[in-house]
Amino acid sequence: MALGLELLSSRDNPRVKHLRALGSSARDRRKFGETILDGAHLIEAACQAGMPLKAVFVSPSGMENQEIADLVAALPATVPVTALVDVLFAHVSPVDTPSGILALIDLPGGTTRLPDASVSLIVLDAVQDPGNLGTILRTAAAAGIGTAWLTPGCAQAWSPRVLRAGMGAHFRIDIAEQVDALQALAGFSGKVLATGLSETACSLYALDLNGPIAWLFGAEGLGVSPALFERADQIVTIPMAAGIESLNVGAAAAVCLFEQYRQRKSP
Repeated sequence: MALGLELLSSRDNPRVKHLRALGSSARDRRKFGETILDGAHLIEAACQAGMPLKAVFVSPSGMENQEIADLVAALPATVPVTALVDVLFAHVSPVDTPSGILALIDLPGGTTRLPDASVSLIVLDAVQDPGNLGTILRTAAAAGIGTAWLTPGCAQAWSPRVLRAGMGAHFRIDIAEQVDALQALAGFSGKVLATGLSETACSLYALDLNGPIAWLFGAEGLGVSPALFERADQIVTIPMAAGIESLNVGAAAAVCLFEQYRQRKSP
C-alpha cells in the first residue's frame, strides 16, 4: 500500500460509522445528502463527468490492484484518501465482494425541467428493484436518452446497488426523483407512450418513433399506475412468442428504447 495514507482500524471511528450508514440506509443518504461510489469503474466515470469527490477510501488489498493504485495516484491533491484495514473495509462496503475502493460524493440534484423539444425521456413509475432501475438507466444512456424522471415508490436512484447496476450511466443522465409525473408531463409536446395491454394497443414495430417521446415504464408486476396509463397517447405492446405474457421491465425498456434508436439511426 502507498506510504503516507492514514489507516483506520476501528468500527467506532466516526468516518467509518458514516460510511456504513450511507452504504446501508436510504434515510441516511437523504439526511446527509451524500452517497458512496463502489469500485474503480464508477469512480473513474464520476471523475470523467466532472463529479467532485469529497473523499476516497481504500483497503490495503485494494491498493495492490494496479488499476486502483493508478486511480488513487491520479486524484487531485484536494481529495483526501484514507485506508481502512481489510476487515473494516468489508464492514462498510455496500457489496458482498468489496472492490477495494470507495468514494464519497454529494447527491446530485435532478430537475423536472423539460428537455429540448426534440429530446426523448423516460418516466419510471415505482420501479422498486434496484437492479432493474440501474439496468434501465444504463440502457437509456446507451440509447441516447438524457433525462429520467422517477416517481415516488422507485428505488433510490443513487443507492450503491442502483449505481453498481447503472455502471456509470448516472453521470450521463439528468435524474430527478420523487417526481409528480402527471404534472411534469403537462408541458411535454411529444408523444407519451406506455407499455401494457389495451384494446387499442399498437405493436412497437408499427410505430414511428422518430419524434420526441416520453416513455412510461411501470413497476414489476403492477405496470404503470392507472392515472399515468390514462395519460399515455398510445399503449405499446412488444410482440412475443406464443405462451409468453410479459417481459421484465428492464428488458421491455431495452427493446423499446433501442427500437427508437434503430429508427433514428436508419437511413
